[in-house]
Amino acid sequence: MTAHSGRHFLQIPGPTNVPDRVLHAIAQPTIDHRGPEFGEFTLDLLRRVKPVFGTANPVVIYAGSGTGAWEAALVNTLSPGDRVLAFETGHFATLWRDMALKLGLTVEFVPGDWRHGADPAAVAEHLAADTEHGIKAVMVVHNETSTGVTSRIPEIRAAIDEADHPALLFVDTISSLGSIDYRHDDWGVDVTIGCSQKGLMLPPGLGFNAISDKALAASAHATMPKSYWDWAPMLRDNERGFYPHTPATNLLYGLREALIMLDEEGLPNVFARHQRHAEATRAAVRGWGLEVLCANEREYSGVLTAVLVGAEHDADKVRRIILDRFDMSLGTGLGKLAGRVFRIGHLGHFNDLALAGTLSGVQMGLELAGVDIDPAGLQAALEVLRAP
Repeated sequence: MTAHSGRHFLQIPGPTNVPDRVLHAIAQPTIDHRGPEFGEFTLDLLRRVKPVFGTANPVVIYAGSGTGAWEAALVNTLSPGDRVLAFETGHFATLWRDMALKLGLTVEFVPGDWRHGADPAAVAEHLAADTEHGIKAVMVVHNETSTGVTSRIPEIRAAIDEADHPALLFVDTISSLGSIDYRHDDWGVDVTIGCSQKGLMLPPGLGFNAISDKALAASAHATMPKSYWDWAPMLRDNERGFYPHTPATNLLYGLREALIMLDEEGLPNVFARHQRHAEATRAAVRGWGLEVLCANEREYSGVLTAVLVGAEHDADKVRRIILDRFDMSLGTGLGKLAGRVFRIGHLGHFNDLALAGTLSGVQMGLELAGVDIDPAGLQAALEVLRAP
């Protein structure tokens, strides 16, 4: 690999770049996680995290990953053999399905083409057919990180309501939280799953569950085995600002700083920035003469863009050239998209000039890889960024 000077461009769709302010916060001395200072800190942190989820209800923070937060949502609300409805929107939706199966749940998995989000009409159809209310939960990935497709959660909630079905709604916001408009309470979500290393601008290591009253009531009767992921001791100890186990103290320091940064910018401005950068990226892709993987403009992702390179090219070769020549990492194609797409992350701690540099590197890499593109693609993106 070529030696490089300057700073590496990390343009995968997570983990994302960590701001210096957050790194400095993480570097603070660790304090006693059983002492009064930490209790006050935690109570403040739990208050600050709620607006990002759009909730007034409890948010549980685990030392763990988004995968752990997936599991916490399932084991706290369901019992072995329960039926759940899930949608094949991409690689991570498929992995969540696999977890549910391993936990002993029965999964109705609606097939998809990895270019569209979960179909609200399919939600309505499956729930209307379930006259005995055997389906206990609907599982949807809000922003599928492998495809750059965002499912329409308000329409899915409306479909559940129109079917007059009591199923819980679980939503994975792992790559959308803090980047794309999301409203746990207003949209009637029962468990929202999140993690630290994407829009929240932290290293990996924290997982989140935002919990509705309905989900909390379901947890009182759920019989799935659980220990570490059990909400009950977490909620009990969180009331006083503590945890039933050793928390990731320094990551929590970083989380507080990241939440302050998001509040300073204002969440509506954060969401608008992400949408603008996504629009500029799609303008570049179209200008190059390539295709955005997401096939429905209503479901375009604000945090990443997956780019199809055509059957005659290897997307991983493009990525390797860009990494070697320009010291920039792009996301690989996952699952059945391997070799067919590369993914440009444009989320988290990011600005116009960083995106311009990212797209410049992509354009040069495509040309070096022998992909026939129109170099006007970069100019199309710059025109979006220049607009007031």
